[in-house]
Amino acid sequence: MELIIIGLLGGLITGISPCILPVLPVIFLTGGAQSARFEGDAAPLPARRSRPYLVIAGLVTSFTLVTLAGSLLLGALNLPQDVIRWVGIAVLVLIGVGLLVPRFEQLLEKPFQWLPRREVANRGSGFAVGLALGAVFVPCAGPVLAAIIVAGATGRIGIDTVALTASFAIGVAIPLLGFALAGRGLIERIKAFRTRERGLRVAAGVAMLALAVGLVFNVPQLLQRFVPDYTAQLQRDLTAGDAAAEALNLGGIVTDENRELDNCTNGATELESCGTAPGIRGIDAWLNTPDGGGIDLADLRGHVVLIDFWAYSCINCQRSIPHVVAWDDAYRDAGLQVIGIHSPEYAFEKDAQNVAAGARDFGIEYPVALDNSLSTWTNYRNRYWPAHYLIDADGTVRHISFGEGNYAATEAMIRELLVDADADAALPAATDVTDDTPEAGSRTPETFLGSSKFVNYAGGGRYGGEQTFGYPEAQPADSFALTGDWDVESQFATPTGDDGGIRLFYRAAEVRVVLAGEGRVDVTIDGKPSPSLDVGGTPRSYELVSADRSSEGVIEVTVPAGVQAYSFTFG
Repeated sequence: MELIIIGLLGGLITGISPCILPVLPVIFLTGGAQSARFEGDAAPLPARRSRPYLVIAGLVTSFTLVTLAGSLLLGALNLPQDVIRWVGIAVLVLIGVGLLVPRFEQLLEKPFQWLPRREVANRGSGFAVGLALGAVFVPCAGPVLAAIIVAGATGRIGIDTVALTASFAIGVAIPLLGFALAGRGLIERIKAFRTRERGLRVAAGVAMLALAVGLVFNVPQLLQRFVPDYTAQLQRDLTAGDAAAEALNLGGIVTDENRELDNCTNGATELESCGTAPGIRGIDAWLNTPDGGGIDLADLRGHVVLIDFWAYSCINCQRSIPHVVAWDDAYRDAGLQVIGIHSPEYAFEKDAQNVAAGARDFGIEYPVALDNSLSTWTNYRNRYWPAHYLIDADGTVRHISFGEGNYAATEAMIRELLVDADADAALPAATDVTDDTPEAGSRTPETFLGSSKFVNYAGGGRYGGEQTFGYPEAQPADSFALTGDWDVESQFATPTGDDGGIRLFYRAAEVRVVLAGEGRVDVTIDGKPSPSLDVGGTPRSYELVSADRSSEGVIEVTVPAGVQAYSFTFG
């Protein structure tokens, strides 16, 4: 019941957020639009009394199905993840043109003429309009929706997930239905609307076509960045309590298998007891195991196990991995089993050869599981790269550490558990790996250049697609800007001309850039030339700055055509 209430309230808040603004005109106008006059019709058919309800029912139905099962279905069919969105946009265009051109609407109805006249297509209904809107509706991703999306993307769809999704969708539907009913009521009460049905249909058609065009060019995303999210604090307040946090942990839906992980304190200096370790599941492939075989934690009873969630292009993981490799070398013979769970941030990190190359570069010899669907990530309700879960010889999680640091305490607990498992264990001296964890707030946050995750772009206007960019006259700290002709894809940016420039204002001791493709990238730091980067092959991280202490600076890179720029990382 608590999950349903949280979902319902989360949906209600979302239903009055700025994210609904792009679909509001369509919902308002189609709630009362009349159907076209056809041959043999004495007058235009009035909209059914149920039309507003059907519009919202269609929206809720398609939004729920797309959110829960769309990603899994498209993956199974090897189709692009945005195909449903494009189909929804196409349907909006067809319906919009049909509202503007009655003869075209007749053409759309021809395949359904075998049905009884009163049931043909969408005359007086609105369910199809709602279905199209639901496929393109992108509500603000608060904590409730985040939990639903993770569950849908990773396939962990159980009764709790369905209940949460349904209650969230109903919550969103309530205010939207109010707008649809308001549209119908206004049209019914104002005589001018009743006598100008053609103008109303044209307005509804124009609204649909405008929404479709806006979606193609990501206009709603741009508008939402300029409209303050006045519901953000409400979303945070809704999920601030312990009960809500337990039910909506952002790493995934809470289950009996992972519920006791909450007993562990992040970065504790003493062992705790946090329940039996959740299983390793949904793995695409294994590296560094006999014949590529999988590992079952149940078969490792008697061993101390360290599970390390990582991604090979993540700079935080790159600083953490030397510690994990050192622990594996030092304590493997004493009974420690390290397992790396490679959970990708980027699409290119799902490639087994790329991960294998990264593992070799880091000197990783312990087993690595490719968790491309984030199934194990979700089973552990994880949210961080890197993350360490320490499991004792009885299979109980005894320590959790998120992010960088806390290495000395983690190693001390590894040693303690090894002695608990075997009192006669001969342990070597503690490892001596420098802790390079930067001080909090001392560096620029990770900077993504793809359109799906950018957060500190300093240029004006829309960010995404093919366009010409220019550096701003004034650029704030911890930001980037582009110049030249670029194609900004969801995960990377690449020049469409001969080359393009990126200017980065940073604070860090170490700066790296993730690049792929073929070409030479020229670099200047604080206006002075720096060694160029020879880029070749699959995406990897290239060093730009390496110093003993953090400082501020400006980096400009000239990226040639044929090279893709993914992100900047900082240390």
